Parts: sequence; C-alpha cells; structure tokens
Amino acid sequence: MGYTKKWKECMGIYRSLCVENDTISDDLFKEFGVNRGLRDINGNGVLTGLTNISKIESFQVENGVKHPCEGKLWYRGYDVMDLVKSIPPQKFGFEKTAYLLLFGELPSKEEERAFCDLLACSRELPTNFTRDVIMKASSKDIMNSMTRSILTLASYDDEMESNEVGNVIRQCLNLVSVFPMLAVYGYHAYNHYERDESMYIHRPNPELSTAENLLMMLRPDRNYTFLEAKVLDVALMLHMEHGGGNNSTFTTRVVTSSGSDTYSAIAAAMSSLKGPKHGGANIKVMEMMTDIRAHVRDYTDQEEVGAYLSKILDGEAFDQKGLIYGMGHAVYSLSDPRERVFKSFVEQLSVAKHRETDMALYNNIEILAPQLIAKKRKIYKGVSPNVDFYSGFVYEMLGIPLELYTPIFAIARIVGWSAHRIEEIIGMNKIIRPSYKSVMQERKLL
Repeated sequence: MGYTKKWKECMGIYRSLCVENDTISDDLFKEFGVNRGLRDINGNGVLTGLTNISKIESFQVENGVKHPCEGKLWYRGYDVMDLVKSIPPQKFGFEKTAYLLLFGELPSKEEERAFCDLLACSRELPTNFTRDVIMKASSKDIMNSMTRSILTLASYDDEMESNEVGNVIRQCLNLVSVFPMLAVYGYHAYNHYERDESMYIHRPNPELSTAENLLMMLRPDRNYTFLEAKVLDVALMLHMEHGGGNNSTFTTRVVTSSGSDTYSAIAAAMSSLKGPKHGGANIKVMEMMTDIRAHVRDYTDQEEVGAYLSKILDGEAFDQKGLIYGMGHAVYSLSDPRERVFKSFVEQLSVAKHRETDMALYNNIEILAPQLIAKKRKIYKGVSPNVDFYSGFVYEMLGIPLELYTPIFAIARIVGWSAHRIEEIIGMNKIIRPSYKSVMQERKLL
C-alpha cells in the first residue's frame, strides 16, 4: 500500500512538471508560422511528398479562388465510384482493386485469377502460430493483438530485413492475405478467454473472396448471404486507400524512409490507425446512434430528431462535446464520394435485415445535421456525412462485434499502406526528417 501511495504522489508531481514545461503557447505557433498538425490555418495539409497512388479532390480553383466541390477520390487515376460500379453484381472487387493499388494497372481476367490464387495460398500462418501467439495473452484490443502478431511473424521470415522490392512485395502480399485471420482469430481468443464464450477457429477457404472468408471465419456456423459479403466487400474497397496524407499512411512512409523492415512499418501504421482520432470514428458514430435511439421515440419525425441533434450540438446531450459524429471530414466539404457510393448498398442491406426504420433515422440525420451545424457553427464550406457515418451501421447489421470495427479498417487499409511502402522504397530513397523550431529558454546551472 505504501508503494502504491508513493507512486500516486510521484505521478501527480511528474504530471504537473510535464504540463508546466511541455505546454507551448498558441501565439508561438502563429509567431513562427508553424502549422500545427501539418495543417495550415485553412485546414489544408502541408505538402510533404508526391504520390501516384491516389488523389482526393474537395475544392476547385477558379480565377485563383478556391470553391468547394463534390468530393472525388481516385485510385491510380480511376474514380473510386466508377471502380465500385464497374464490379459485376455477382462479383467481388477487393482483390481486383488491391491489384490496381499495388501494381498501378487494372488486371486482366487471367492476372486477376492468378492474383486471387496467390492470396489464397498465402492465407496460412506458421505452424502453431494461432495457438502459441494469438491465443496467448488475448486482449479486447484486437488492434494490439494484431500488431503483436505482425511483429512476431517477422521472426518466421528469413528475409525479414531485406528491402529489395520483390521481397517487400512478397511480405506485403503475405500480410494482406493473413490480416483477416489475425483479426478474427484474435477476436475469438478474446471472446473465449476473456468472456468465457465458445471458440471457433475456421480455416480460410481458398475458393472464397476476402470478404466471404472474413464472414465465414467469424461466424460459428460459417454461413453468410451473398448480399452480406457483397456489402462488406464494397466497404473494404472504399477503406483501402485515401490520398496518402492520412496519419497511418504517413506513418508507413516515415518508418519506411528510415530503412526499417516491412513488419515494423505495418506495425507502426497499425498503432497509428487504432487512435480514436483516426480509425475509431465509426465506433463513436455507433455510440452516438445508440444514445439517439434511447432519446428519440419517432425516427421518422424530423422535428423530434432535429431537436435532439440540437442538444448534442449544444453540448447538452450524448458526450457533451458538441459534435455530431460521422458528419464532416478533414478534407471533403460538399460530399464524401465513398459515402455516396456506399449508401445504396447500405440501403439494400437494411431492407434485407428489416432495419428500414433505423435507415430512416440515418436519412433524417443526414438531412438535418448539416443544416444545424451550418446554423450553429457558422460553417458555410459545406458539411456532409462521411463514409464512417454508415460503416458502423453496416458492421452492426452484419453481426460484426464492436471490437472488430477498427481491425476491419486495417484489413482494407493494409493494401494502401503496402502500396505507399513500395512507392517510398522505389521513388523516394531519402529519410523523412521534419524540422522543429525550438522555443526553449536557455538556463544556467547555479
């Protein structure tokens, strides 16, 4: 007890010292022209590199003046909305899109088939890896469990340290293949050891797509409908890559630029993505929606829904932070193209799952929230729902546990991380080393 008391006393002192000596005035950022968070005063990202992998558009410039426009996202020069729509209704697009992002070209039918076969035969973990690594020290934090597994996989790779391009491609493809297994098996271990539920370890089926395998491995009875797998497949396509400037992709670039290995770079990206300011947005949306359902009786009554949204914005409801989660984006203004193409699939799934009433609530929030935010926050650039507004709803309808929401993001984004790691190795070959301006006061020893 004495040790615990002393520890708490010391922590209080140490915390006060850190707050006192690590706080930097906002005025100093302005004085030296430093862009906090690598974003300028208008919220635009500071240019830190070049990429040929993807592009985001949210503004157009006319006569030197920026005007908000409907958001667009391109993968290797192709509009992501067109890519999703180009996938035949009875086909899945994750693998084809992964090929495009990684290698820069859309595959022929033969190339796509060979690529799918390669991913299928790579969906295999080392002998006893599931038992000796994933099931040991199970955790509710599946992102941490996956990161531990990624770093452990490095010890099974005799060419772990080689950054020769062909070797890096092999490592990345292996990780793309096993990520669903690391996530689902990590969840089952937690569900068994921490929640005392039954454990199911289903091996992936080489004949199935990534989305199908994910649902099959997750569910005790292995069963799923085509529509369920199709909607999950679209979600994976839309989360696969996003412009290169997001936090976890930049982390991949930074670690790669130092000459570090693939496993370390991807583990670092995982650590970035799990942050609630980055990969956990859909979880916050789901928590907010649960709260709204508890306080709104008629989901179709726009007046009642709007009144409660106003309370949320005024900091009087939900988490008192004055935010309607899932609305607005750091880059997009008028619309998020991922949300626009995803919504039709969400609607189809809501009908199949008899969740039309919930869909009506989402629709009303999508209509009312931008109006209320513009009025109360004086935001005129445009506020629209982002893809995370609906992704959590989809995962809930699919019966995917909350603990797997961010890991599913990672299962998709590992493709984008891999593409940027390869591009960094081939095209940059220079360590990323930003500069910090010291505002420290010099002192003399007495």
